Amino acid sequence: MPVHGFHVAFAAFLLCFCGSGSACAQEPAGQAQAPQTASQVQADPQNQASAPERWNLFFQATSIGQYHGTFYAPYSGPFSLQNYMERDVSLTATLFLGVRLEKNTQLYFDPEIAGGRGFSGVNGLANSPNGELPRVASATPKPYLARLYVSHDFGFGSEKETVESDANQLAGDRPMTRYTVVVGRFTLTDFFDNNRYSHDPRTQFMGWAVMYNGAWDYPADVRGYTWGWMHEFHTRNWSIRYASAAMPRVANGLRFDRRLFVNRGDVFEGEYRYAIRKHPGAIRVMPYMNHANAGTYAEAIHQAEINGGSPSVVDTRSNGTLKYGLGLNLEQELADGIGVFTRLGWNDGKTESFTFTAMDRLASGGISINGKRWHRPFDTLATEFTAAGISGVHALYLARGGYDFLIGDGRLQYAPECIAETYYDARLVPGFFAALDLQHVSNPAYNQDRGPLWIASIRLHMEFGKDAFTHGATH
Repeated sequence: MPVHGFHVAFAAFLLCFCGSGSACAQEPAGQAQAPQTASQVQADPQNQASAPERWNLFFQATSIGQYHGTFYAPYSGPFSLQNYMERDVSLTATLFLGVRLEKNTQLYFDPEIAGGRGFSGVNGLANSPNGELPRVASATPKPYLARLYVSHDFGFGSEKETVESDANQLAGDRPMTRYTVVVGRFTLTDFFDNNRYSHDPRTQFMGWAVMYNGAWDYPADVRGYTWGWMHEFHTRNWSIRYASAAMPRVANGLRFDRRLFVNRGDVFEGEYRYAIRKHPGAIRVMPYMNHANAGTYAEAIHQAEINGGSPSVVDTRSNGTLKYGLGLNLEQELADGIGVFTRLGWNDGKTESFTFTAMDRLASGGISINGKRWHRPFDTLATEFTAAGISGVHALYLARGGYDFLIGDGRLQYAPECIAETYYDARLVPGFFAALDLQHVSNPAYNQDRGPLWIASIRLHMEFGKDAFTHGATH
């Protein structure tokens, strides 16, 4: 059966299997998704102020088990996906504490524990299959600081919008037209490249290049977080954002480069929100520029031609090296509970992959269906397809034996890396969810000499708020 046909059949099977169940609770139907952002909150139609929440506390824990079998691989390198059976499990647990310091100022503090071991040390795939797993290959859960930041709104006019209590979001009214400044430690994906249907690997798609734009080499340490500031001007129908954040000292590094006037990441985003026949949608355009102590693939190839041996981009690193790119992000509700999304991404392809993953081109798209159509309003069935590519000089670098920080087979017969993913996420009881996920990978690490392979996953997720013991779970 063709790959796309199999995923359609798999989705249909899950729909039929889970459609026989009944709804677990009587709360209003809703799509499981990440905490609300500015594009998802709703204006208070009566323009009445609601009591601001002074503090909140949320908790989540997620475990993902994954398996892949053997696949065709006539050769391998030190950064290849291994062609034997692998079974790996990841675990994260996070506390989300929010405190209102004054009317329009909030403080957020998120300690986190993460552990687990990805396939082949989280190597061998550009579109890695587990977005919950950071790029560290330590199986022992370790605590660290995920977020610590302050947010302040400068309001304009009297119109308000109401937000609900959620992780990293205090309930209350915010000015509809506002200028917001955020300073501290966070991940840039908290504020940029959001998408209603694909943004959170704890409840939605798991692949790296479908939860975020894989061609965006966003500034972050090895765990995905950074220090910086974010500015946003928000109105009813559109928003513009800018952030500047620290880059790591080395590719995939843990320590940050403090030479912020030389090495840093800058990202911009314009977002427009609209409705077609009362069905909401949004489009986001996101250019970015990174300066880092990074190398270039062309110079690495040139040095290898002179000195002999395989090219090494590490040997060409220079402070202030520029990498730039552009992302496009679209979401659209088609009918009540049914939505589609797409992301397109591009970067210059000349500069070393440094902070996220080894990807220069991206095209992804999918559909998400809410379970209320089969009387399970807290379930989600979704499927997507992602095609990723690299530039010509990047492919030549890998073909001549070069390595990025997470891919490199020693040789390369180039072809786009393509992954199709389908999942069904079911709420078992309030606060507890389980998901089945299936991914098909063609040309792992852009190498048509290797693969294809299947990856099967089971995800368990729990989430609670401060009132969980008196009013039930958060969703």
